[in-house]
Amino acid sequence: MIPAHNAEVTLARALDCLLDQEIVDWEAIVVDDASTDATAAIVAGYVEHDARFRTLSSCAYSAASARNSGISTARGHWLMFLDADDWVDTSFLAKMLAALEAAPDAVAAYCGSRRVMPDGELTPSSIPTEVAIQPFETFARRCAIRTHAVLVNRKTIVELGGFDVSLRTCEDWDLWQRLARLGKNWVMVDEPLAFYGVSPNALSRNSTQMLADAEIVIARGFSPDPRVKHPAPAHANGAIEASGHTASEALAWFALWNAASDCGCGSRSINPQPLRALPAGRKWAREIAKVAFDGLMVGSLSVPGQLAARWDRFGGSVTELILELGKVWGNPVAGRRVQYQLEQMLLDVDDLAAPRRLARTLGIRVDARNPAAIELPEGIDQIYAYLMTDGQIEAVVQFGVLGTVTRDYWIELIQNVVPRERLDRRSDPDSHFGKLAQLAEEARELVRSSAEPAEPPAAPRRARARHDKDRTSFWNGYFATEDPWNYSSPYEQEKYQRQLEILPAGPIGRALELACAEGHFTRQLAPRVGHLTATDISAIAVERARARCGDQPNIEFGVLDFSADTLPGDMDLIVCSEVLYYLDDLAELRRIAKKFAEALAPGGSFISAHAFVLRDNVERTGFDWNTFGAQAISETLAATEGLVLEQSIQTELYRIDRFRRLSPGDVATEPIIDHVPIRAPVGIGVSRNIVWGGARALRRDVARSERRQRIPVLMYHSVADDGPAALSRFRLTPAAFASQMAWLRANGFHAIGSEQLEGSIANRSPFVGRPVLITFDDGFQNFADHAWPILRANDLTAEVFLVTDLVGESALWDADSGPPIQLMGAGTVRRLSAEGAFFGSHLATHRAIDGLSSSDLAAELLRSRMFIERWTGRPTTAFAAPFSVTDRRLGRLAKECGYRIGFGRKHGPADLDCDPIDLPRIEIRGDRSLDDFVAIVEAVLEER
Repeated sequence: MIPAHNAEVTLARALDCLLDQEIVDWEAIVVDDASTDATAAIVAGYVEHDARFRTLSSCAYSAASARNSGISTARGHWLMFLDADDWVDTSFLAKMLAALEAAPDAVAAYCGSRRVMPDGELTPSSIPTEVAIQPFETFARRCAIRTHAVLVNRKTIVELGGFDVSLRTCEDWDLWQRLARLGKNWVMVDEPLAFYGVSPNALSRNSTQMLADAEIVIARGFSPDPRVKHPAPAHANGAIEASGHTASEALAWFALWNAASDCGCGSRSINPQPLRALPAGRKWAREIAKVAFDGLMVGSLSVPGQLAARWDRFGGSVTELILELGKVWGNPVAGRRVQYQLEQMLLDVDDLAAPRRLARTLGIRVDARNPAAIELPEGIDQIYAYLMTDGQIEAVVQFGVLGTVTRDYWIELIQNVVPRERLDRRSDPDSHFGKLAQLAEEARELVRSSAEPAEPPAAPRRARARHDKDRTSFWNGYFATEDPWNYSSPYEQEKYQRQLEILPAGPIGRALELACAEGHFTRQLAPRVGHLTATDISAIAVERARARCGDQPNIEFGVLDFSADTLPGDMDLIVCSEVLYYLDDLAELRRIAKKFAEALAPGGSFISAHAFVLRDNVERTGFDWNTFGAQAISETLAATEGLVLEQSIQTELYRIDRFRRLSPGDVATEPIIDHVPIRAPVGIGVSRNIVWGGARALRRDVARSERRQRIPVLMYHSVADDGPAALSRFRLTPAAFASQMAWLRANGFHAIGSEQLEGSIANRSPFVGRPVLITFDDGFQNFADHAWPILRANDLTAEVFLVTDLVGESALWDADSGPPIQLMGAGTVRRLSAEGAFFGSHLATHRAIDGLSSSDLAAELLRSRMFIERWTGRPTTAFAAPFSVTDRRLGRLAKECGYRIGFGRKHGPADLDCDPIDLPRIEIRGDRSLDDFVAIVEAVLEER
């Protein structure tokens, strides 16, 4: 469907993109909407030469009406709405149809898009993944996709009534919203196949009309829509107004984009009232800046890399807009935060070919070898600079300034961030830095020519989503990755089996599962009940659960926040597992426990499955979470009027309780308590949060109450049950090492890396809580086999110093003491790095440095660092001297070779007065007891 009004300039390109499609079975209906130029003649030419083109005439002066005319005569199964100034990739139809064939239940496919500016420049690709996850909740709030980036089922569009002709703009948004309300699947093609021509005359630049129409569409999204005859039950009454996701906030985000677009056009007419609902918190500053950035692109007809250079066109307007935001919020600091974020985004994509003076930031290039003083223009209090050598960017720096940035200031800053060899002029190869540069190039060539493949940066361990009072976002963050809790693990499956065992005897009619997640337990529970309503606060999780249980007809799925929403009543069974810890406090738990009781039919059962948490009882085994746990949950439910505990299955880690709602005249009986062992293996993702046998101190408590000037840096070598007697001092048994790590965990210690230690020293920041730096010299294979699993099980990490020339071989330097011990290979290093271990240099050959020439020492420092960076994909900044032997050459030469942190011959704790390139450590010997270890560490603790 191609509506065309006076489109003679762009229409041919739009029609040619159809002729170029890999798929040839299509028809194109061009609706000439009262054109007065050559549009009709252009269309006639295409119709004459290709029967797949048809034409209609319209006098509606409305894209919505013209599209509806085309819909009424279309014959195809799928529809695409292509405007006359847009086009699609030649593979569009082939890839979109393939995606729909692979998802036969889908009602629409959509792809990414790119804007095309009048000068032909393209913006980066945009593709909203959330449409495929929760389409209705997305379209209730914003129009996330381009009109022509969709292939949609024609029959469904006809049933929905087509486009709303009363809307001058946003009519596509309104249609997608109605389509999504049906609750059917949308499939994503993750490629930018649609191209959107941005025109200075487009209706989308009429911000007044856009905002008026958007207000209508958003209001419809948060209400029942009688135009949709058969909405999905979860969407019948509109979108969920969770905290931070209200209709007024959705309109405010749209108003912000419009206001920024107006600023891009040069307009200074700002109405701050629609912006009041925007969140002012720190975490939202970047999102607000991103929306303003996007609006500026469209308003100024610029791609990202052009915006900073065009600041003079719109900078005053957008700065005034942000100032108005601060006034609306009553918080000018929040406005300034947005300004800084926006200016950083503009400069991040600029080449700084010329100085960019923004409102508060000056963007410049600086010659790192010959910097000049910079006088600050008025109003500037921040510098964003590319430090350049030989036309290449060596580093990007951003810092606050109060006055003139002198040459001396630049030199000191540059020396801290640019490797010294890069600052030496290449015209002097015989100088110290020239020779160092030659050695660095030789090391790089050696690394490049090695058989070991390069590794991309290892993915960090996924952080637990933050509870920021917005529960929907919190849980959607959890479910951004599928199967966040490893539901199919033996540990979880054993827990599911015990929940099934505790179900009440006899038939169960109506059951409600709260927090069903992705439906793993739902699938097992459904055959045991007549009808199951499975709910979760996350629409992402519910969609996965629906797909997993699609063959079980007695399940009804829905999105439900059991804290805020009304629960369905008269239930014979309610199951609530592993979720009540996430409530704000016990007061909220007591309130919700009453809701649970009221939702049960008399005689109905409530099943709760939750883990023991140290907060409830620090003296018994439990999970170290900052919340209440199974004990407090069970006590609260037992104290709820109308509920009585009937049975409890208790293990060392969790308890499963069945409560019954008393019927009139019922008498409570003594509950049945079953203590059972955990037979399934406990995976590392679970065990790392457990403190077995209870804790003497909790990490979060000591983090609040303790600050110290020094910490223990522990030095280990080997963890094995046996080995040469002459090396027993350097070897702990796995059992001894496990007892030491368990003691650290139970006493509130957390592990840090050497970079964190160096950062605290550089900033003179006291250490928070009880940090410990655990180091291992040599890189023995027994670290991977024994030490690393023990560390992970205690939620600790370590830094391993590798002898890089011998990686994968054996410790030849110990051959005089017995059979050399196997060293880790590069593949093991890569795996452990991805799992959270840190790695540093023990140089290349394990020779003592006092016997190395300066050239050999530099060469070992350089190639060792480069190999480790190749294996881990991360910068390597720390080294440990072999045999703890150092001399006066080492520190400076190590810095010149790219290191910032070093461990040498000094013994004792590290404190804030230490030189980071010559830090002390405490050797942990294998011939000492646990009591000796405790005494060593406690001695460090005693002095804060």
